[in-house]
Amino acid sequence: MKLAARALLAALLMLGQVSGAWAEAPAAAPRPLPRPVAAPVTAPVAAEAVLKAVEATVRRPKPRPGTTAVAVAAPAGPALPGLRPRPRPVAALRTEVVQVSSATIAYAPTSARPEPRPENLQRRSAVAAAGFRTQPVPEATTGRKGSVCGNPGIRGTTIPPIKAQVQGCGLKDGVMVTSVSGVKLSMPATIDCATAVALNRWVERGVKPAVGRLGGGVTQLQVAGHYTCRPRNNQRGAKISEHGRGKAIDISAVTLANGVSITVLKGWNEREHGKILKAMHKAACGPFGTVLGPNADVYHRDHLHLDTAAGRRTAYCR
Repeated sequence: MKLAARALLAALLMLGQVSGAWAEAPAAAPRPLPRPVAAPVTAPVAAEAVLKAVEATVRRPKPRPGTTAVAVAAPAGPALPGLRPRPRPVAALRTEVVQVSSATIAYAPTSARPEPRPENLQRRSAVAAAGFRTQPVPEATTGRKGSVCGNPGIRGTTIPPIKAQVQGCGLKDGVMVTSVSGVKLSMPATIDCATAVALNRWVERGVKPAVGRLGGGVTQLQVAGHYTCRPRNNQRGAKISEHGRGKAIDISAVTLANGVSITVLKGWNEREHGKILKAMHKAACGPFGTVLGPNADVYHRDHLHLDTAAGRRTAYCR
């Protein structure tokens, strides 16, 4: 019994010593042994291969003879992580030159365009589209070309003699007048040279001064009558009018440069235009042997009758 107790006590003592040793941590943890140092990784062979590949990509053909040089910067090689290329020689850092032919630079293709149409063709097309027909424009005459009656101020053409079956009518030496003293007639007037000279003198010394610079000046005379074989005032049984002999012309209005027309019918009794028309009427007395206006009779209320009747010693003006 006593022997068993002693053996149990000895076993307990040994167990306590072992558990105490496990409870205490070691003073220092063991460290692993260092690995052997590996040699630094270098890849000179691989780097050289990459550099050779890069240089091969930037090589350019040699310039052709007779070409123009254009400087182009050499492109940089691709970046490789972890690798740096060796420094290039100084000659390799210079900009490379690309040769471009001067003929290639000068050539610039352009689209073909049609030539513009002539101005007269464009004008005719516009007029035709509007529904009108173009009329030829007569050329302007200068100097004595186109003049008649030996007076450069009288423009027109000579005409063959006019023979009439009615006694007292007819025109032996007639002209067809288109303008006098630079002022156009609204229609060609068939008269004799004596009447044409008187008309030119009247326009130069009477009409132009009377109108003055109003509206830019006079540019046209409105012709109401010229040669026609008829009795006076178209009255049956009356004597043959001076119109039947080519010695008379009727003027119903004057047209100004601004397009305004001063008519005898409306302007005779007006304040401003009336003065002009009456001054024109007065100036006609002298160049013409007979001058009739609105104050003469009802037949002349809308025009001025001007004639160079023969046999008058003094002018008859009303």
